[in-house]
Amino acid sequence: MQRRGHILIAALLGLGFGAGALSAQETPEPGIIPAQPQPPSVEAPPVSAILTLSSDRLYTGSEYGRRAISELEAQGAVLAAENRRIEAELVLEEQELTRLRGEMSPDEFRVLADAFDEKVQAIRREQEIKARSVNERGEIDRIRFFDAVEPILIRIMQDTGASVILERSTVLMSANATDVTDFAIDQINAALGDGSAVPDP
Repeated sequence: MQRRGHILIAALLGLGFGAGALSAQETPEPGIIPAQPQPPSVEAPPVSAILTLSSDRLYTGSEYGRRAISELEAQGAVLAAENRRIEAELVLEEQELTRLRGEMSPDEFRVLADAFDEKVQAIRREQEIKARSVNERGEIDRIRFFDAVEPILIRIMQDTGASVILERSTVLMSANATDVTDFAIDQINAALGDGSAVPDP
């Protein structure tokens, strides 16, 4: 039982949502107000029949995407901490069960050992469901983002006379002038901010 228990407990370590620690912001010296960076002015793209755009950078570079990613990382950090707490509790419970082994008959011990193994497996299933929920939240956030920015991208196409916007990573070669990612981010930030006020579909 002991070896099996260790394997099941250790499996919980793999359930931690892969959210890295957030880097700490530097604290300004007392009495010094840090300068607030001003967003650069992004020139409108030229008239072009074909535009390119990096969808990943559009999401991660926008205020909307950064807010959604930050919230997702916070949820992942909570889940990872919960997994560490559960693991520590199960290790202590297993150690106590091992200590009691010499004080009871093999049949009595087997009943307790089987119950412990079932408990570990049930907890693992529960934590896996939570991890999937966090991952699904990330996918839903991206879908909602692109639904919200679609009218903005359509307007950019209309203003430039473009008939299509291509994913930049799939284009073998193009002029930088056709990349509207930065301009689109600027427009999205101005229209949606961090997206917290955007209603759910």
